[in-house]
Amino acid sequence: MKFVLTLFTICLFGLTGVSQESMLCMGGFWTEDEANLVMKKFSSEWDDLASWEARAERIKKGIIEGMQLDKMPDISENFNTVIHSKREMDGYIVENIVIESFPGFYITGNLYRPVSSNKKHAAILSPHGHLKDKRFTEFIQLRCAVLARMGAVVFAYDMIGYAESTQVNHKMPIALLLQTWNSKRVLEYLLSRPDVDAERIGMTGGSGGGTQTFILTAIDDRIKVSVPVVQVSAHFFGGCVCESGMPIHKSQDHQTNNVEIAALCAPRPLMLVSDGADWTRNTPRVEYPYIQKVYALFNSEHKVENVHLPMEIHDYGFSKRKAAYNFFGYHLKLNYRNIPYEDGYQEDFATFLSPDELKVFNEDNPRPVGELRGDKAVIDYLGILIE
Repeated sequence: MKFVLTLFTICLFGLTGVSQESMLCMGGFWTEDEANLVMKKFSSEWDDLASWEARAERIKKGIIEGMQLDKMPDISENFNTVIHSKREMDGYIVENIVIESFPGFYITGNLYRPVSSNKKHAAILSPHGHLKDKRFTEFIQLRCAVLARMGAVVFAYDMIGYAESTQVNHKMPIALLLQTWNSKRVLEYLLSRPDVDAERIGMTGGSGGGTQTFILTAIDDRIKVSVPVVQVSAHFFGGCVCESGMPIHKSQDHQTNNVEIAALCAPRPLMLVSDGADWTRNTPRVEYPYIQKVYALFNSEHKVENVHLPMEIHDYGFSKRKAAYNFFGYHLKLNYRNIPYEDGYQEDFATFLSPDELKVFNEDNPRPVGELRGDKAVIDYLGILIE
């Protein structure tokens, strides 16, 4: 046990004079047994609101500096938005949209919104995880269609390197930075719309989309309601460079994990959705109790929930979507009665569109002239130092 705790000490507090690479916490960085002990160690380092807030500020600083978000150049708020192919469905509208993340780099996606436009609506960011062309899948379309019919403007956008976001490779050195920046730009675009209520902004995604959700929520309190699905784990740090390929969890003077990053949502509403067949299988016993303890400091225990589905696998399937519908419905003041209900929510009103119908770029809407192409071109433009 003494040997194990010595390893923990190295892990928790870092070593002086070490490289950025040695600060990375990737994949199954700890075992489940190690993570259980680490969470107890973390818990012992704060005991009231003031001490937690000091720790939370250090964690937030570590995220921003670790992904070098603070080195991003000043970028205009001009989104150079292109929206086309409006289709009115059964209670919602679908449009194809592209916005500029920074000059020469674009965010591609689809906008789902209510048919009614005579009032301000809630808005929900909808990033996704690692699957080819995932934005075009039926389960993404279902989730967005239901939330739009409930009264939200939903922006489903591509993970970098997937679908139409082909300017860079997914596993590039600053993938984590680019995805976080893209999410921030999607948020700011939604806030710029006259039909969006800035006090009712939500975000949700599964797996790698869950990572994008809890990271942006942690560093940007304009996200008011957060639902990361099948991703918050004490021992697993994300298996891709877009989740843990930059040192956001560890520096020479701090160590954290995704549980504490998710806890930075407090006291805003947060729901963790977990299952029995991946790294979230311990959520009811390890991750959720820790986050509950944080929320108790704010007297906001009622604003954090865990939906655990021990007989399900790693996905954002129907059971998980239903939980999200109710959580967003309550906290974003959406109208769940707009959704057909018979022994549960019915999603069969949604119309599935083909990838070609959902694509932003086509013969009539070509890719922008002069866009940045390739990992090096984007890195060189941003001037981000890769140590």
